[in-house]
Amino acid sequence: MVGMQIADIADEIDHELVSKAQIEAKITEVAWQVSRDYQGKNPLLIAVLKGAINTIAAFSQALSIPAQLDFMSLSSYGSGTTSQGTVTVRQDLSSDVRGRHILIVEDIVDSGHTLAWLVDELKRRGAASVEIFALLEKPSRREVQVDVKYRGYEIPDEFVVGFGLDYDERFRNLDSIAVLKSEVYQGEQA
Repeated sequence: MVGMQIADIADEIDHELVSKAQIEAKITEVAWQVSRDYQGKNPLLIAVLKGAINTIAAFSQALSIPAQLDFMSLSSYGSGTTSQGTVTVRQDLSSDVRGRHILIVEDIVDSGHTLAWLVDELKRRGAASVEIFALLEKPSRREVQVDVKYRGYEIPDEFVVGFGLDYDERFRNLDSIAVLKSEVYQGEQA
């Protein structure tokens, strides 16, 4: 079975930025390192919905150690394409994080506001440790410093979709990361 590919939506995509093979290779590489670093620690992997769902699914399957998964739904974007800086919890974790080793699995780090808030919140709740794996980072858009221990790809300041990332709830099921044509999102940047 083949998922949605660039050719299926070529009229809306400017170009592919990170291929399916590159995503798989990076996730495998980072999962190997995390498996070594967290051996015997039973980490709790936390993804922020909906964007990180593809990343956490692929990442958790690539790990060679036991790990638990949990999810939060947070918003700092409202209905636009740029972060507003205020975080709203739409759905909280179902797990108690006290004394747990937490690895936040992120699709993309943009401004850093949401991720910085989440790290502080998990520490406030008593997590033993909190680290971050981000598949993508946009350093040119960073407004708040966050320490990303496990890094994927650094990307330019372009509007990207695919592998969980969306525009208006579309393109999440694209099997790679692609740059959306500006006419699709009417010139806004995210």
